[in-house]
Amino acid sequence: MNARENIYLQLPIRLQNIACSFEGLRIHRIRYGREFWRLLQEAEDRTFFSSEKIKEVRDNRLRSFVNHCYYTVPFYKKLFDDIGLKPEYIQCLEDLHKLPILTKSVVQDNVKDLVSNTIPKSERITAHTSGTTGGGLRFATTQRSVQEQWAIWWRYRRWHGLQFGTWCGYFGGRSVVPITQNSPPFWRYNLPSKQILFSGYHMSPENLPYYISELRRKQPLWLHGYPSLLALLASYILENKLELGYRARWITIGAENLLPQQSDLIEHAFGVRPHQHYGMAEAVANFSECDHRNLHVDEDFAAVEFVPNSGGGYRVIGTNFSNLAMPLLRYDVGDTVTLQNGTCACGRPGRIVSGVDGRAEDYVILKNGAKVGRMDHIFKDMVHIREAQIVQKYPGEMTINIVPGHKYSDSDNVRLLEETFKRVGKDMTVKIEYVEKIARSKTGKLRFVVSEVADGKLQK
Repeated sequence: MNARENIYLQLPIRLQNIACSFEGLRIHRIRYGREFWRLLQEAEDRTFFSSEKIKEVRDNRLRSFVNHCYYTVPFYKKLFDDIGLKPEYIQCLEDLHKLPILTKSVVQDNVKDLVSNTIPKSERITAHTSGTTGGGLRFATTQRSVQEQWAIWWRYRRWHGLQFGTWCGYFGGRSVVPITQNSPPFWRYNLPSKQILFSGYHMSPENLPYYISELRRKQPLWLHGYPSLLALLASYILENKLELGYRARWITIGAENLLPQQSDLIEHAFGVRPHQHYGMAEAVANFSECDHRNLHVDEDFAAVEFVPNSGGGYRVIGTNFSNLAMPLLRYDVGDTVTLQNGTCACGRPGRIVSGVDGRAEDYVILKNGAKVGRMDHIFKDMVHIREAQIVQKYPGEMTINIVPGHKYSDSDNVRLLEETFKRVGKDMTVKIEYVEKIARSKTGKLRFVVSEVADGKLQK
């Protein structure tokens, strides 16, 4: 815990609210400066570009970006020279395969050499990933890069009618409420951004009535956050036959993969289906959901490659046009997706991603070494399970931790095992454990699969 956070957690609640608003104002100024509005307008002007036009935009940006990498970034200058590649050899997305794929570990080992020598230190901002499945990544970026990413995210939000100034009930991983606090309020206010910041660490059955009461009192039309947290609240509402007391107009999710059963729970509880987009701090790829519920690749924002996996699906490999401070060429995000052929009836360009299947760590390994993904399907329609997590330490063995609802019965248990064995076979040793709650990462995220297996061996 850093000194600022330690001081914050010692403050009275009234001063914590003021501190949240001051921090919110600081962040607001970084994200939404004057450049943001120009970038948003330009992004919205490209919304209905033809497929050919958007590819032209992407490839023009790619050529410029590759030149920037070669002539200003020591790591890439050496890489290109070592493999005998000139920057002009890369003219379009299909040419990127001439470069090796960049992994997170390589970035971590070469951070200094990956920083461009044309971006002054005074213009750099330090950003980081959350490190849900391992060590986080710290990297340099710029305010303009941050603003372009938020312009793309707000373009997607405005597709669905969301506008600036809409009050938002935010359910994320920020430690805004001291973990030792055991009475309400379990939320704080960020007034500049019009956010009610609900704690993701206090959402026990005993405390959730207070969350619902605050939502009823403030009636934010927009709910946003981790799908696991919103689904937890939705499950409580449905299980106890409660009403929210008003109708939310928008629910958006981020940071975690939205599982089908989570989407169903949220829609049943709140009366509106959640919208999703796919993005990450490194800004190497972005997919935005349209009103036809298709995820469009934002081709104008990054160069995204889909590399086939041996076990099915495609790995997401991305190149971040917007970050000139620390460019990432062919960065392996670690996620697997499925694709859909054809175009969308909405008229927006971009390849269509039919599903984000999760990270490599979201697979379980059978005794024979085969990997099985999309394990979330075993929980489809299992409405008496509040939360679940798969833990695997050895190939061929797995434990399913579940937080059962009060209507969970032996028949649910039998069905859970049946659905599991349909996907992993009878050779898998499956154990079900009942827990009161499932631990989250330091950033509040719920990992659906916790695997200590790497290529058939225990991770160290």
